[in-house]
Amino acid sequence: MMNRRAFLASAAAAAGSACVGPRLPRPNVLVLMPDQWRAMDLGAMGNPDVRTPNMDALAANGALLRNMTANCPVCCPARGTLLTGRFGHEHGVDVNDAPLPDSEVTIAEVARDNGYRTAFAGKWHLEGGKRLPGYVRPERRQGFDFWAANICTHNYWNMQYFRDSPEPIQIEGYSATAFTDEIIDFIGSDTETPFLAYVQWGPPHNPYVAPPAYMNMYDPNLLKMRENWNGSVQVRAGRALGSRQDIAGYYAAITFLDDEVGRIVDALKATGQFENTVILITSDHGDMLGSQGTVLKRKPWAESLQVPGIVHYPAAVPAGQRLNLPASHVDVVPTLLGLAGLPMAETISGTDLSRHLLAQEHGGRPDSPAPESVYAQSYTPTERGEFPAWRGVRTERYTYARNQDRAWLLYDNVSDPFQLQNLADRPEHAAVQAELDEFTMDWFARTEDDWRERADLPYR
Repeated sequence: MMNRRAFLASAAAAAGSACVGPRLPRPNVLVLMPDQWRAMDLGAMGNPDVRTPNMDALAANGALLRNMTANCPVCCPARGTLLTGRFGHEHGVDVNDAPLPDSEVTIAEVARDNGYRTAFAGKWHLEGGKRLPGYVRPERRQGFDFWAANICTHNYWNMQYFRDSPEPIQIEGYSATAFTDEIIDFIGSDTETPFLAYVQWGPPHNPYVAPPAYMNMYDPNLLKMRENWNGSVQVRAGRALGSRQDIAGYYAAITFLDDEVGRIVDALKATGQFENTVILITSDHGDMLGSQGTVLKRKPWAESLQVPGIVHYPAAVPAGQRLNLPASHVDVVPTLLGLAGLPMAETISGTDLSRHLLAQEHGGRPDSPAPESVYAQSYTPTERGEFPAWRGVRTERYTYARNQDRAWLLYDNVSDPFQLQNLADRPEHAAVQAELDEFTMDWFARTEDDWRERADLPYR
């Protein structure tokens, strides 16, 4: 396998030969990623309560990936995958608070070495060790030259971040605004050179708070709860999550971030870059929020596993696409590289789905092969120790998960969208279960996965 240094040298040499389609300039690439935001809490996905008009407009005028999946639905493994196009056990961040190795090839390094400006703003969480104060040395920023971020904190009203020195920058007010301001300044600082930028906001991750004007938009008593919601769940002594109040705060934070997306779109339009910018909106994982009688992430149920997937690129991606093909985090890097016409690292494990998104005159082929399944994993037990490590797959129709020794969950997501009927080990579904188990173990073997149970690293 080509090593990192050799690949980057060859990629830079090939920069002039890659192209998206006839007469298209290299697009900007902008990834917008709220933290712990599940797919169903988006107007475009049919939620009747949450207000997301800016993101809904991007979905309506681009492509909506309705089956977007977090391969490992927990923070650090997901973030490593969204930079490398590799599974957690491949890129080395298979638990929270592990550092992404310098040997990994990231999309930022590929873009930078092919003439792109690169930027990161928000929550990094790929450094390992202490989360606070949160400074990361420039040589550890994985190819991002502009950096306005911290490692990890969800104290949204008293947050610091860093740029080029260890001197902290104190944020006044709600933290996410500062990261939007930074990326807007970056967007406007050079309109001639293409850019790749990641914005990773902390909300709507618990503690489920937003500025008062947004909190006042949602009355907890008027919200429609999901059919599989069982109310708040005790997490630790004296603390519960998943209540109506939590969900109202969660929606408030999402609506706040929707307005931040609107600010960024306005900045792209004002600088003449909107038409030629690939915007991807997704999240690192979802949140159970009381569904299935549990909370937080790391679970194979849809509320934890399924994340938003919006791709907007007016110059080459036709409006109004609603795609049900299986897609996942591991496909993000190759798909973005494909849309931008940038070279593909040989280390990537995901699939380039750009031909499913592009207009035919720009190389689109809707009949291109698509994955039959996407691989899903938790390398650790869940947060409260409820469930052991698991592996599974999600297809266009089914969700399947198994433990090391037996099948665990099987759902028909078409006939049972709230996953209320576990079909695992039912004789009438034996053939489907066998096929999904074969998919799972094929992914397990091909990616050289193992059943070694991990534990999150300590942090302070």
